[in-house]
This record gives sequence, structure tokens and C-alpha cells, in this order.
Amino acid sequence: MTSEYDEATTFELTGNRATARLSSDWGIGNAVNGGIIMSLLAQVTSSVSRSAGGHGDVLGLSAVFLSPGADGAAEVSTDVLRNGRSMTTAQTLLSQEDERVRAFVTLGDIDRYAEPITLNPQPPAMPEPDACVRSSDAPPDALSQSGLLSRVDIRLDPACVGWAVGQPSGNGELRGWIRFADGREPDLHSLLLFLDAFPPVTFDLGAKGWVPTVQFSGYLHARPAPGWLQVRTRTTTVAGGLHEEDAQIWDSTGRLVAQSRQLASARF
Repeated sequence: MTSEYDEATTFELTGNRATARLSSDWGIGNAVNGGIIMSLLAQVTSSVSRSAGGHGDVLGLSAVFLSPGADGAAEVSTDVLRNGRSMTTAQTLLSQEDERVRAFVTLGDIDRYAEPITLNPQPPAMPEPDACVRSSDAPPDALSQSGLLSRVDIRLDPACVGWAVGQPSGNGELRGWIRFADGREPDLHSLLLFLDAFPPVTFDLGAKGWVPTVQFSGYLHARPAPGWLQVRTRTTTVAGGLHEEDAQIWDSTGRLVAQSRQLASARF
């Protein structure tokens, strides 16, 4: 049985151009989640790179969000800029009449860079998933405005959810667990979705409404082991309606498998 994530990232490739369909099933309000778009871009870029004799595992992706993705057909065009012995560099663009997302992508053989581990930050202490607050327990109006929340299972550390009842901690940090709601196990390129799937960290500072990403840089370090992923998001700078958000993901073995930094809006 094909998972909802696999359906959402399906594409047809002809040369260096792919056609796909973005779905509001992965939306937040009126926009399609940026993480699912980046996962799609990663998979298209991987296919184009392999067909050009390059590498197939995304190591890093830096994206600029030019306009919100919408439900409907999309076109992805990818240009391989350089094929080296150990890495490939490509540029990819997703359009829906208007340009939506443009990204530079670095690809290689992820297994070559996964070992040996010289330094691995440890995941933060948090309760087990069954002792955390489930995203499915969000108010019905919040669930109706976010198809994404029906497709990922998020469990937040109870110490980080005061904002949900009007009592944000002011620490600027969220912690918890995440996995696909339909049981699909995580893979390398799905980590780009999980890096951008948590509630905005500015909720912990009293922000209101969803927070659109302006610029995003994500780094993938290893293929994740099956099971729950642990996530921590933090911000240290909020000014003038913008903030930076750092995310880290550990797999079920306690290994850091992905991290990101993004520039996003903050609405108070």
C-alpha cells in the first residue's frame, strides 16, 4: 500500500523536467507545507542527478520561498551545475504559473559521510511519546485548517505546550516526537519534511497564526533508523517581524540525522 507521503511526492520525469501535483492535504491554511515541497524537490533532483551520472543522496538543500505553494499541478525544472567525484551540485525550481520555490542542492553518497562519527550532540531529555501531548488532540478548528496535522503524528513535551492554553513559556523552544500518521517509516529525503513540520517555535513566545518560511537551509547527515524521530526547535533572535528557527532531528538510535536553520516571519 502506497503511503500518503509517497503519493504526495510522486512525479513524472522527462529529461530534466518533472510534473507533479501539490495537495492541500498537506496544507497549512491556504498554503502547502514547505517541507513536503522540499521533499519533492529532493526526490526530483536526485533522479535528475542520477540520470546525468551524478550522485543521488541529498546532503544539503538551501531554498528560497518566493510564493506559497497551492493545491494543483506543479512543474519542477532541475539543472545539474557540476558533477564531481564525491559531490554533485544542482539548482531546482518549482513553479505553478508563478515561481514558488527555488533551491540549490548538494548531493553525494550519504553512507560515505555517515561514518565515523566524531561528534554527535545528544537528544534533549523528554518524556516518551505516550506521555506527550498529541497533535490529534488539537482543537477541531486547528485540525480543519491544517491537513498536515492529520498526516504527521506529533507528540509534544508537556513542558513546551503552555502556549496552547495561553501560557507560553517564553523560552523559545519546542521538543517532541514525530512520525508519519499512517505508519510509514522515515527515509533520508522525508527528513526535509520533518524539519519543517513542527508548530512554529514562536508560539512559545506568544506569536499568533502560522509562520511562513522565507529562506531555509537543511542538512542531512544519515539515513534514519525506523521508529520515532525526536525533534527540537529553538529560536534566539526575534525582531522586526522576523526570526530564525533552528531544528534538530535524532532517530530512534539517538543519532543526529538532520538539522536546519530558517528565516521566517513572526506575528504577535
